[in-house]
Amino acid sequence: MNKIKYDSDLIRLITLFESMTGAKVKDCIPNEKLVFVVEENEMGKAIGRNGSNIRRIENKLKKRIKLVEFNNDVLQFMKNFIYPIEVEDVKQEGRRITIYEKDTGTKAMLIGRERQNINHISDIVKRYFDVEEIKVV
Repeated sequence: MNKIKYDSDLIRLITLFESMTGAKVKDCIPNEKLVFVVEENEMGKAIGRNGSNIRRIENKLKKRIKLVEFNNDVLQFMKNFIYPIEVEDVKQEGRRITIYEKDTGTKAMLIGRERQNINHISDIVKRYFDVEEIKVV
């Protein structure tokens, strides 16, 4: 697990998100999209009625947002993170997590060009859990 450090910009983003939605944020990861990891059972507040909170924040920040609900179970957290992509199964063997995909299109979306998607997923999961490797088969 990596130690999480925040700069003042990330703290501002988290504070803005919490004040606009009322949802508690566990983490914020800047990327091509802002990824907000919200506490368990806070997803409804974060999204808002008919997605109104998300649209307001995206318009204010002029950036796309992805929401992920945190879960203490690494397998459930993985499923939450890769949603809406549907996979056949997610299994853990020691410190390795294996994602079993339904078809090659799903596998391509999970891995991404030059492995960028799977590397991003791996980096975020390693922030919270003692995971060595994530594989897609």
